[in-house]
Amino acid sequence: MPCDIISLENGHIGERMDPLHSQLERYGHRERAILVSLILPSRGSRCPEAELEELRHLARTAGAHVVAQVVQQREAPDPAYFIGRGKAMEVAELCRKLQADLVIFQQEPSPVQVRNLSRVIPVKILDRSQLILDVFARHAQSREGKLQVELAQLVYLLPRLTGPGVELSRLGGGIGTRGPGETKLEMDRRRIRARIRHLEKQIERVRTVRHIQRRARRTARLPLVSLVGYTNAGKSTLLNALTAASVKVEDKLFTTLDPTTRRLVLPDNTEVLITDTVGFISELPEQLMVAFRATLEHVAESDLLIHVVDTASPERARQMSTVQQLLAQLGAENVPVITVFNKIDLLNYQVPQQLLARFEPAIAISALRRRWLDQLLEQMVSSLSSRRRQLEVHIPYSRPEIASLIHRKGRVLAQEFDADGVLIRAELDRVWADRVEAQLRG
Repeated sequence: MPCDIISLENGHIGERMDPLHSQLERYGHRERAILVSLILPSRGSRCPEAELEELRHLARTAGAHVVAQVVQQREAPDPAYFIGRGKAMEVAELCRKLQADLVIFQQEPSPVQVRNLSRVIPVKILDRSQLILDVFARHAQSREGKLQVELAQLVYLLPRLTGPGVELSRLGGGIGTRGPGETKLEMDRRRIRARIRHLEKQIERVRTVRHIQRRARRTARLPLVSLVGYTNAGKSTLLNALTAASVKVEDKLFTTLDPTTRRLVLPDNTEVLITDTVGFISELPEQLMVAFRATLEHVAESDLLIHVVDTASPERARQMSTVQQLLAQLGAENVPVITVFNKIDLLNYQVPQQLLARFEPAIAISALRRRWLDQLLEQMVSSLSSRRRQLEVHIPYSRPEIASLIHRKGRVLAQEFDADGVLIRAELDRVWADRVEAQLRG
């Protein structure tokens, strides 16, 4: 890759100037963004183009119109200006020519570097973490989600209050200012710490409520199944396809923040609770991981995880690795997993068999087209079978409610009628089998 690349949405700078006003009319109030990525040797093997494409998708999800991308390769970040003063001046000139409203960095400049860059670049400056926080704030709907996002934003802001710099003096709206609102720019450290403590108490109450809810579900002894995966892999689409839920689905990142739980009856009549969780992303800001831990705690307590993978993504392997690492952080590395390779309709329904064999148990599906969901359901039955046992009981005709319970909650393998009652051989969840035996003894 060349050391420096500046790419525009519709060609070179000279070609981009004439239709500028029509573009402004077309995109209306959407903020115009320039993306900046610094390629460093320490970044390892991750593809810079893939990183930039993900940043572009994040920016679009936040409501921005990306007008240019700037890529620079350096041995190390510039101590004062991150990308160097000369490159910063080039970006400033690009902002002027393209009438950009903000510059978004793929990496995270230090507060001092941001302050120096703000003196050269006369527009709002954000980094990837701030952009993710903004997307979360945009999609948070429940009171719980809003509390978690605000906490993450304030925790991110606190160490960056280095003084009344330019980044704290702009009170304009738009990307990067959602969540706590404009008042966060006027808070001093003491007020922010007080607010953080208040939010932590509120979220702790949420954690307590969720613990009680999980305990109630455990009392019902229904198996818990969680959909996990990289953001935009199709978890919500799969939940809708399996349960006829109405979870919002968009081709955007982090559309689902608040977990949605639905009941699902498997082919063997096992009733389970299946939950759609917030999507993961590489280098997820630590503040968000901490804030959303109350939401994600149930993942480690699940009986089964369904890891939904965007099979068509060129970054599939890295995304799968990211999910596995985050599951380990949540303490869920030992929970049984079914790997679901989704979106195979984008690959003409062709999935290498060695890929399925490598991650066995694995199923290839199209949640959008509702193809091969029956195979997934059968695999769920198989993966949860360790919770089940066979039962053979004789039920007198005077206790029809017990026979009805077995038919509702289990799979009847055989039954024989005699003069006194019915002999049933069935397979049930261990809890329901114990309950049947207890009722017969009573």
